[in-house]
Amino acid sequence: MPSYTVTVATGSQWFAGTDDYVYLSLEGTAGCSERHLLDKPFYNDFERGAVDSYDVTVEEDLGEIQLIKIEKRKYWYQDDWYLKYVTVKTPIGDYLEFPCYRWITDEKEVVLRDGRAKLPRDDKTQILKQHRRKELEIRQKTYRWKEWHPGFPLSIDAHSHSDLPRDIQFDNEKGIDFILNYSKAMENLYVNRFMHMFQSSWSDFADFERIFVRISNTISEYVMQHWKEDFMFGYQFLNGCNPVLIRRCTEIPKKLPVTTDMVECSLERNLTLEEEVKQGNIFIVDYELLDGVDANKTDPCTIQYLAAPICLLYKNLENKIVPIAIQLGQKPGPDNPIFLPSDATYDWLLAKIWVRSSDFHIHQTVTHLLRTHLVSEVFSISMFRQLPAVHPLFKLLVPHMRFTIAINTKAREQLICECGLFDKANATGGGGHVQMVQKAMKDLTYSSLCFPEEIKAKGMDSTEDIPYYYYRDDGIKVWEAIKNFAEDVIHIYYESDEVVCEDVELQAFVKDIYVYGMRGVKASGFPKTIRTREKLAEYLTVIIFTTSAQHAAVNFGQYDWCSWIPNAPPTMRRPPPTEKGTVTIEQIVESLPDRGRSCWHLGAVWALSQFQDNELFLGTYPDEHFVEKPVKEAMATFRKNLDEIVNTITERNKNKKLPYYYLSPNRIPNSVAV
Repeated sequence: MPSYTVTVATGSQWFAGTDDYVYLSLEGTAGCSERHLLDKPFYNDFERGAVDSYDVTVEEDLGEIQLIKIEKRKYWYQDDWYLKYVTVKTPIGDYLEFPCYRWITDEKEVVLRDGRAKLPRDDKTQILKQHRRKELEIRQKTYRWKEWHPGFPLSIDAHSHSDLPRDIQFDNEKGIDFILNYSKAMENLYVNRFMHMFQSSWSDFADFERIFVRISNTISEYVMQHWKEDFMFGYQFLNGCNPVLIRRCTEIPKKLPVTTDMVECSLERNLTLEEEVKQGNIFIVDYELLDGVDANKTDPCTIQYLAAPICLLYKNLENKIVPIAIQLGQKPGPDNPIFLPSDATYDWLLAKIWVRSSDFHIHQTVTHLLRTHLVSEVFSISMFRQLPAVHPLFKLLVPHMRFTIAINTKAREQLICECGLFDKANATGGGGHVQMVQKAMKDLTYSSLCFPEEIKAKGMDSTEDIPYYYYRDDGIKVWEAIKNFAEDVIHIYYESDEVVCEDVELQAFVKDIYVYGMRGVKASGFPKTIRTREKLAEYLTVIIFTTSAQHAAVNFGQYDWCSWIPNAPPTMRRPPPTEKGTVTIEQIVESLPDRGRSCWHLGAVWALSQFQDNELFLGTYPDEHFVEKPVKEAMATFRKNLDEIVNTITERNKNKKLPYYYLSPNRIPNSVAV
């Protein structure tokens, strides 16, 4: 009688194994096998990390194996099992792989297809078409859209992390508990003795060093030593943790009535301000989005303030970007002066601190939360709802969605919810952050997520004019590597543009993102359909780049650039100055966060800047969803290209006091998971 050799691999996560009854059945083109018991309780099979083999004998040959069914039946208590894959060796020696990489919970079953990626048009038999359709029907009932706040991209319908499908939960929920991690961070940093000292001001700038005792970080120390310098202030717009706002100024806005006379001492080319603008030497950062946002009122003992500054910057003869004018409000007037480098030292310093605080708010809520976390969740939910596991694009994208829905759900549960941790130390807490996301949605466009296009739209694309913009340089390299990889995979499965058009699952995926993620807003520029392989490659690059590189660029530098509190104040306790010549050091210290908020902030940026214990970096795909040789070769090429980028960045960073490494592929996690 024919015999099949079946190999079953169990995951290596904690509690991945099972002691339950496990059954297997095979379904082929010539018939189905009986239900075979593979393991009984306490036989010590299916333990964590185990690979177990079995011989399954059938009465007659089953033909080509199309599906296998794995059933788990409860023995004593609920015992979830993480099944990595099943392999089947047929009687004639063929070797089939059935990827799973899912949890089988309760008394559930899973039906698997072999690992060869297939488009909808490739399925010829009714049984495969039905399996494909049923999988999506179940997923669409499981992964439901929900509006968390009006105007937000839709998110997953789950109140807490434990409500999520088991497959997308963290392996260890404690590892991503924000309250636990923040408290642990403050303990590790030896600042927990200050954390409850709200309303208690620091004595002076040196006093902030008391919460800096555990720093052994080159960039943090450099920031602490040089944060007052105009060079350091300007440099952060290029290579800090929010390098996305600066743009070349093509015309001085009427709301910023700065003149050549005001800034003449900062201009080094003997040109007027207007001439400097024409030559491309003037840059601008405008925090208009913060105008009208309500400041945090959750603590009646501390009044907190926000500003919406406009900052004008200049490229000097050393090609360094330095500030030359700052207006702290959007409406010019006698009570809204333009601060200049030629002003009194503390006037100018406080104006720069206000800009840095405003930059922190835009970074956290728009650059980081909206444009990486929430957008990536949209991609993830749409993928699960519209692409079955056998689809090549599911296989391509699923590593880049790892834990994204889980981290966002946990954030809504503990961090950015009403009375959450965000309210404790941030001036945009208490609802201001919600207003910011709602306002920022109008600028969330498809083109703004296309990295090279967005850089060019801001006038920041010239490496000759702006030579030290490492975020741009490294980002372009990573973008191109991802795009080349996406093109390689697309050309394996889509032989023409016509095949792209005919892929109904791809079109449903794209439509889901547009309708639910972008709320059907035509002005977003997100496509409703994709008609060409070229456009599909760009679309997939946007998704993978956003979920990996873009998030890495704006997340993992937070401790480097924001741990020195005066350089990135999460709140201000005095209103912006309305006149010059009155600012004192005491006023600046009183404006900065108190001891308690400083410590919460420090714990937050520390926790957010840490990689996961089991982090997987860009190009690393231990879960083998793809089994075909051409795709594995494309992956190898991708990794080779990424390694070359790592080497280039490593060489450039040698002996630099301020190395830029956030977009080095060996430091870019595959997905948004922190």
